[in-house]
Amino acid sequence: MKKIGIYVKSILIPVIVGAVVGFIISKFIDYNSLQKPALAPPSIVFPIVWSILYVLMGVSYGILKSKDLTTKDIDLIYYTQLVINALWSIIFFVFKWRFFAFLWIILLDIVVIIMIKKFYDKNKVAGLLQIPYLIWILFATYLNLSIYLLN
Repeated sequence: MKKIGIYVKSILIPVIVGAVVGFIISKFIDYNSLQKPALAPPSIVFPIVWSILYVLMGVSYGILKSKDLTTKDIDLIYYTQLVINALWSIIFFVFKWRFFAFLWIILLDIVVIIMIKKFYDKNKVAGLLQIPYLIWILFATYLNLSIYLLN
């Protein structure tokens, strides 16, 4: 029963952070009015993908937490990437600082790569579950730069 609680908490934290950020930025999202590159997905894709990624993020962290494999280092990198991730949406959509958002998302890319390595070193599955997240934010990096250049 204790492990279930760990997983529930681990999943709820990123999902709630994502939902709060989504609520904050909802009135500022201008994605549909922007010039976008050819590979830009329709706006409906984003909440679906992010919901899946937040759950994977929580499961991955939950694996480490439930097996008592977390350290101060792992906690720091995990929660740091969560904050950087949340702030990117605010920078991009609320403030519309597209170039700064591009630099910020590069920081996120780097921190997530470090997180994956640390997770993988403790538990291979926990690390591998973060690969879709990395792929998505690398794609988001491309979108961010393209939108900055096109607008």
